[in-house]
Amino acid sequence: MFLNKLKENNPALLQYAFEAHRRGDILPDTYLLDLDAITENGRQMVSAARENGVVLYFMLKQIGRNPLVAKRLMEIGFGGCVAVDFREALRMVEEGIHLGNVGHLVQVPSHALKTILAARPDVVTVYTREKIREIDRAAGELELCQPLLLRITDPDGSLYSGQTGGFRSEELPELMDMIDGLPHVKIGGFTTFPALLYDADEKAITPTPNMKGLDRAVELARDRGLKDLIINVPSATCVSSIPLIHALGGNNGEPGHGLTGTTPLHKDTTQPEKVGYVYVTEVSHNFGGRAYCYGGGLYRRGHMENALVGISPRDCQTMKVSPPDLDSIDYYYELEEPCAVGDIVILCHRTQIFTVRSEVVVVEGLSSGKPAIVGRFSSLGREITKEWQA
Repeated sequence: MFLNKLKENNPALLQYAFEAHRRGDILPDTYLLDLDAITENGRQMVSAARENGVVLYFMLKQIGRNPLVAKRLMEIGFGGCVAVDFREALRMVEEGIHLGNVGHLVQVPSHALKTILAARPDVVTVYTREKIREIDRAAGELELCQPLLLRITDPDGSLYSGQTGGFRSEELPELMDMIDGLPHVKIGGFTTFPALLYDADEKAITPTPNMKGLDRAVELARDRGLKDLIINVPSATCVSSIPLIHALGGNNGEPGHGLTGTTPLHKDTTQPEKVGYVYVTEVSHNFGGRAYCYGGGLYRRGHMENALVGISPRDCQTMKVSPPDLDSIDYYYELEEPCAVGDIVILCHRTQIFTVRSEVVVVEGLSSGKPAIVGRFSSLGREITKEWQA
């Protein structure tokens, strides 16, 4: 999906991917993260956000909850992290990363509440009354008052499968009365998802119908006198969309794929962000007139299309690659013609690394011509060691 952009705006990462595999520094089924590119992408977003009065929380599930990247992004001015589920929140707490928004898209379960609330997140996203009461009780035991981010889902909006839940804006007067009656929670703001998406026809990031419900909620809250609210306008946050967040009345964004230059906008247009990761594997065998390379990194919405196959950027060919059907495990990916066994295979598709079983290797120094591996991690952000001898 992003191979052409990778060749265009980050050839150093492509070159290093071939070299690292050829030396035996990485095995098949490895995502390489370019820390320099991610850092520079982040700097540009922080600058755009400051110009537009927007606070940014970074989202790292896409690149495996990587703590090394998280610490770097905190250093350059991000406000904290978005932990979309409780395991990511606990991982970030363990690494000392400030929690910005917790629980969007997955609410915090009962027995993780006290640990996560004790880390003092800016807001916790909620979409049930029961969870609000649970948070109030847990916050009371910790002697604090936790701001809540109410997730709005009105009938004229839409939700992705597997992400169902939210409050109707028409419920808010009663809901705000309920929250006013609880001593250890308060309304910190509002969110919806997705608020922005890429429009392929317009080749631009545009508001979704979910923004209508968010606007209604914000208006109701302000009529009630609530101030200093976080208005979270998520999805596809990048340099290009940050002014739109501001124009829509938002003040909070959460770049994920924007940090690696891998939103659909980046595929179709030229943007400031560079591609910040690449997937590296190798040819395992040939069978029936096709080659098969090692799998493990498939994200089923990743639009895996083409691969570079060979031994270097100059000595390789582009060919179609096909993952197995979704009823099967991705042990191998199929290439359209036979290849030399051991050939390096480079892909750059959209991913959610926290859902796969790949290893993640972070390289720093590509921008200065002095690349070095600075960390090896599991797909869930745990540091690991090299377990083989090349």
